[in-house]
Parts: sequence; C-alpha cells; structure tokens
Amino acid sequence: MSSKQENKTSDCPFQEAMDLLSGKWTMIIINNLMAGKLRFKELERKIEGINTRMLVKTLKELESREIVLRKAYPTVPPTVEYSLTKKGMSLQPVIKEIQTWAINNMPLLNSSNNR
Repeated sequence: MSSKQENKTSDCPFQEAMDLLSGKWTMIIINNLMAGKLRFKELERKIEGINTRMLVKTLKELESREIVLRKAYPTVPPTVEYSLTKKGMSLQPVIKEIQTWAINNMPLLNSSNNR
C-alpha cells in the first residue's frame, strides 16, 4: 500500500471531519438548516450561486453521512423537507466559532460591519 493510501485510511479524526465539511457548499447548507426545516426550493433560493444539481449532490452526501435528514411527503408534486439531524445540529458551535473568527479577522467583513 502506498503512503498516500495509508494516509487516506488513517484514523485521524481531524482529517475525517475536514473531508466531510470541506465541500464548497457543505457549511453553507448546514448553516441555513440550523434555523430549521426547509423545503428544497426554499434552500435553493437562500443559497446564492448554487445550482440545482450541486445542491442535490451535496444534500445526498450530507444525508449519507447522517448530517441532514430528508423527509418526503406523498403529495403531488412531491414535497421534500430537509433538516439537520442531531449529529448535524452538533456542528452549530463549530459554525458559530468560524463565523465569529471571520468577523474578527477578515478585513472585508470588518470594514462592512463598521459602516
């Protein structure tokens, strides 16, 4: 086994967490769902710049990792709601800390907050 393969299968919790959360839209989706359940189109409208295909792909990945819960209702057309699981909600303090860090340390954010 090559050293790259060994590193991929190592038992590093930090690397596993970063692999899970590193997608461009992952944290944005999680952050939007922290306020509560959202239907697919509501979520899509809230996330500027994401296309439908990428939203579906990221939601499926988060669902497979048990971060997001997808609930489909037998209506016509189908109604689908997304919410965070308990595991997903446990990311709230991490996301809040990242937001606080960004506000305190990102020059563009600091200048726009001081207007």
